[in-house]
Amino acid sequence: MLINTQKTEARPEKKAPPTRLSSVASALLVLKVFSEAEAELGISSIAKQLSLAKSTVHRLAVTLTSEGFLEQNQENGRYRLGLSLFGLGALVRRRMDVSNQARPLLGVLRDSTREAVHLAILDKTSIMYLYNLETSQAIGIRSYIGTRKPAFCTCEGRALLAFSPPELIASVIREGLVARTSKTKTDPQALQKTLEEVRQSGYAIDDEESEIGMRGIAAPIRDISGKVIAAISLAGPIQRLTKKDLRGFVSQVISTADAISARMGYKRR
Repeated sequence: MLINTQKTEARPEKKAPPTRLSSVASALLVLKVFSEAEAELGISSIAKQLSLAKSTVHRLAVTLTSEGFLEQNQENGRYRLGLSLFGLGALVRRRMDVSNQARPLLGVLRDSTREAVHLAILDKTSIMYLYNLETSQAIGIRSYIGTRKPAFCTCEGRALLAFSPPELIASVIREGLVARTSKTKTDPQALQKTLEEVRQSGYAIDDEESEIGMRGIAAPIRDISGKVIAAISLAGPIQRLTKKDLRGFVSQVISTADAISARMGYKRR
């Protein structure tokens, strides 16, 4: 091994340049400065608390107000949090609500079928798993909370896409139906036909289209307005879950989804 014996002169450490907050970061800090104790704040107060120039805070406040994230009290000129934040918070709350309402019923479904069950939502053109319970049997499917998969080739995604606006389905097709397995259907017309069948039957099936060796069945969950907001699914290995067995679970999966929808306030007309 060669050893370098040449002496090197010590060089003074370079000081890192002072960091500057981006406009986005500054805007977020402005929003976070509000509290229950200080529901309304003026420009001077915000600037002092954040150590920002008044002109900067004013510019940010004007932008945030134009987008509905802040509101200005016309009587005193102070600002308060706007309704756009309430709308975003409602979306997060709805996700939390459906997960909380679904968990006990998913536990019953898993215990009665002894297969893995999942709860998923749409995230643009993909699905994202919010909750899962693994099978109690030796061989089964494993998924993780937060995992994303293409919506078009999963049973959960199809159960959601079938009741989504045509614009979203068109976006999925434009993005490209890329095969995940040799059994993935990538023809746009075939997808449209499949989604129509899901709308008619109330459930969707995945037969090794997203994962080789695995089958699944899913049904949609609706909120109080009747909008489909999530889907539950049951999945297992093809060695144990034959096509006949899978269809035998249809009524249980649909009834569980309907029960969760009822907990979300949905009443079938």
